[in-house]
Amino acid sequence: MLRIENISYSIEGRPLLHQASAVIPTGHKVGIVGRNGTGKTTLFKLIRGELSLDDGEITLPSRARIGGVAQEVPSSETSLLDTVLAADTERASLLAEAETATDPNRIAEVQTRLADIDAWSAEARAATILQGLGFDTKAQAMPCSAYSGGWRMRVALAAVLFSAPDFLLLDEPTNYLDLEGALWLETYLARYPHTVLIVSHDRGLLNRAVGSILHLEDRKLTLYPVPYDLFAQQRAQRLALAESEMRKQEARRQHMQAFVDRFRYTASKARQAQSRLKMLEKMQPISTPEEARSRSFTFPTPEELSPPIIALEQGVVGYDGKPVLSNLNLRIDPDDRIALLGRNGEGKSTLSKMLAGRLELMDGKRVSSSKLRIGYFAQHQLDELDAGATPIAHVMRRLKDVPPPKARARLAGFGLGAAQADTEVGRLSGGQKARLSLLMATLDNPHMLILDEPTNHLDIESREALVEALTAYTGAVILVSHDMHLLSMAADRLWLVQGGRVTPYEDDLEAYRKMLLSGDKSQSGHNAKPEKPAASPDKQKQKAKRAPRDRVLALRAEVRKCEERVEKLADMRQRIERRLADPKMYEKSTPDEIENWKRKYAEVVDGVARAEALWVSALEKLETAEA
Repeated sequence: MLRIENISYSIEGRPLLHQASAVIPTGHKVGIVGRNGTGKTTLFKLIRGELSLDDGEITLPSRARIGGVAQEVPSSETSLLDTVLAADTERASLLAEAETATDPNRIAEVQTRLADIDAWSAEARAATILQGLGFDTKAQAMPCSAYSGGWRMRVALAAVLFSAPDFLLLDEPTNYLDLEGALWLETYLARYPHTVLIVSHDRGLLNRAVGSILHLEDRKLTLYPVPYDLFAQQRAQRLALAESEMRKQEARRQHMQAFVDRFRYTASKARQAQSRLKMLEKMQPISTPEEARSRSFTFPTPEELSPPIIALEQGVVGYDGKPVLSNLNLRIDPDDRIALLGRNGEGKSTLSKMLAGRLELMDGKRVSSSKLRIGYFAQHQLDELDAGATPIAHVMRRLKDVPPPKARARLAGFGLGAAQADTEVGRLSGGQKARLSLLMATLDNPHMLILDEPTNHLDIESREALVEALTAYTGAVILVSHDMHLLSMAADRLWLVQGGRVTPYEDDLEAYRKMLLSGDKSQSGHNAKPEKPAASPDKQKQKAKRAPRDRVLALRAEVRKCEERVEKLADMRQRIERRLADPKMYEKSTPDEIENWKRKYAEVVDGVARAEALWVSALEKLETAEA
């Protein structure tokens, strides 16, 4: 059992934790959530004893082993498999001793202990973990030096999972995984036999791999014995209750203050006034938990382009003359929302770079709109930011003719306030850097956004804000992400990148998840050839009923026009209402003019009703066509 009792900790005088307490029973799986900067990683360091508490106590069972991924494994000539095997230091030590021991009693003890820890199946267990994290048998024999930092982080994760500590502490473990690796990790952690603490902003992981949520907010810890979605519901109810109580208390406070102000100097009421004054002084203010600052993203609205905005015919793309993807026959329309599925190494990022114009076709034909502007975001771009420059400097370099106030407004639209705007990028958090990179990708009002793992480093509130922004955005979107919640909310088409091809994936994300977890190699293996599964009779009927693509596009355009018409008429109605409510109008206008304005108002009200009816009808037709 892990006991956290009334702990306090400050950094440079700023309290991160104050009298915080929680009890984590042995064997529980707990997700730790909270806004960026609240101290979740610091809490891990306190549990591991890397930092000293200002006050309070953290207690663990004696001789308990704590494990976590502190940093990537070093670049060396040791194979991935041997690197993972070496993480079990007891096994390595016993095997070494078994080679040299001469005392029969000690040899017997060593062999008994090796049997107890199942040492002889260790290689198979390590290989299984590496396989789950994306390394096939050939890759496992490669040296660590053959891989980049992100892949070595996977090896470090595999090593700590293999060592199976009593308390497994993982800080954003899915940041370096693809969707397949993240789903595998969910399943592995759900079956892990010991206590797990996970700092994560991945809703899927927090819903399926853990049973409790430890919320760090206002320097306190609150344990909710439920997965994330239920935690979010319970917290929303708690916030609503606190806000209601706060309003009631404020009303009582104002009532008593009014009595005091009126009667404190009236002899007959002075005692009552003084009594209420003391009550006011004793009232403990009720405050709602500190909420996140503005988490919004404000994507610009591009002008409309005729479809398609990109069309590929027999395209081939790759590196150094070697194709990665071939036979690319793809079409992207102005309002497409496309998620790219497939394992790491299959070519999702290659396809993204080619669509963004950062990688030329080796063969085939690409036709793009002459006015097309594309915004591209990828994780490596965070490293391309100028660490010594401020965010406002980054924006001003790109928008040379824009005055500083407007540049600051653009930054504020991505949650970067005045303080962050004037802070050197090197001192910003990972989430703030991601926001800046997303802003830089949208400065030119792009018609299409290509986002490669945009949610890494973003907290849950920011991820929800990103979903809302993508939903409101009127351009096309191409998404690569391990965050299934983001994909399910923001994408309406799926492309499977596999076996050197890109093909539509006709099923939904939940079916894709189940397929991956079932180990269907025909669809998800590294070397599998893309075979289109035979459609069921029901699916064949559904496809037969599905409206042609051009019909769907026309219906979407009609929905947008209806929505714009409703907004314009509603705005006109509000303007006329304000005019009719202005007393000066009745002083300066003739009866005929007043009657004319009333007639206009009635016509606009009728127009709004008819426009709303047309809007609803258009939405129903679109839903039927897309069903």
